[in-house]
Amino acid sequence: MKAALDAWYREAHRANWRSPADVKRENGAASIVGSNRVVFNIKGNDYRLVTGINYRRQIVFIKWIGTHRDYDKIDVRTIKHGN
Repeated sequence: MKAALDAWYREAHRANWRSPADVKRENGAASIVGSNRVVFNIKGNDYRLVTGINYRRQIVFIKWIGTHRDYDKIDVRTIKHGN
């Protein structure tokens, strides 16, 4: 998983995302959840990386990372574990 996260980090570091549309254009597999929340598939969708993006300041915040199975147990908008 480290290599896949490193590759995502390099992509995000180089990116000039000004809107969710920019993220989607560069990473078609990304899921846009609201105006600033984006979920990336990592390592062939084995893992999910939930981020918050401040487009104006060009800052990506890592909110959560885990397996696809664990992802199904969270509320991606609030990162609170479901029942």
